[in-house]
Amino acid sequence: MCQDTPANVDREDQLVADEPVETDSEVDLEYRQENGRTYHKYKDGQYFVPNDETEIDRLDMQHEIFYLTWDGKLGVTPPCEPDAKVGRVLDLGTGSGLWAIEFGDLHPEAEVLGMDLSPTQPSEVPPNVKFEIDDFDEDWLYSQPFDYIHSRIINGGVGDWKKLIKKAYDDITNSNLQPGGWFEIQESEFSPAADDGTLPPEKALSRFAVLVRDAVKAFGRPFVEVPTLKDILTEVGFEDVALTRYKWPTNPWPKDPKHKRIGQWNFHNFAGAVETMALAPLTRVHGWTKEEVLVFSAEVRKDLRDPKVHAYFPIYTVVGRKPLKAATPAAATETAQAETSA
Repeated sequence: MCQDTPANVDREDQLVADEPVETDSEVDLEYRQENGRTYHKYKDGQYFVPNDETEIDRLDMQHEIFYLTWDGKLGVTPPCEPDAKVGRVLDLGTGSGLWAIEFGDLHPEAEVLGMDLSPTQPSEVPPNVKFEIDDFDEDWLYSQPFDYIHSRIINGGVGDWKKLIKKAYDDITNSNLQPGGWFEIQESEFSPAADDGTLPPEKALSRFAVLVRDAVKAFGRPFVEVPTLKDILTEVGFEDVALTRYKWPTNPWPKDPKHKRIGQWNFHNFAGAVETMALAPLTRVHGWTKEEVLVFSAEVRKDLRDPKVHAYFPIYTVVGRKPLKAATPAAATETAQAETSA
């Protein structure tokens, strides 16, 4: 379960973490080998993306594309403004830890905690940044609420989005977000599109996305349509809820300079992600061999490279603010009991 027992871990150690990390029981930090890639061993099989150095490098590249998208900012909510004074920050599915590290550098007054299933974060980090190896689908038992909760590209790794969003707002027994605090979701639904019809269903890129999405359903953590999360935030109680859609071109096909540059970066980002995202879903669920996946991945990269295919990946931000007068879990329970007694 998630609690205030963070530990820094060294990404250079490809076998075990420097220190054992304990939550409710000792966490297994060894990696699992499969098809030449390594995957998390803790909660084995829960997430389908590898955690090796190749993927960590790609995540760091992807981080730069988010920077380009938001003109040098780490997000779109007030805590990401340069002059913001932020208290406690939680980064869900922190991956390489780069977002948490940079947020900590930019906001030395903040206390930043990154959470992930894999011990892939560096050991040398700012003094106000820590990491814990844990599962955000489990109960949260943090000693104090956060002022800002952030997640990025965890779609396909969430057991129940509604439960996660409720947890970010308030858990059953404790408040996880301060009144006035922000929850920011930066997400993709892994559905490439083309507004001019240049990405028909028979293209390898289209088939690839369908195959992966279908396979991930079998893992019990399907990709959700990101716009539906806006309604969930509102239902849970968040205010100032907003959904914004962005486009990440698959190569430099756009004429607009900013999107052309994003396309240049995203081609390399996604060309490196094809095998990463395909291996486990296609071999475990669809019964493909590694060799078949590699051949198909080459076809997908051909579509990614083709300037006549005007494709892009929709990227979203979904944000909400907890009301300043939000009731605490304890107060809500007392109110409910009083109403029942009456």
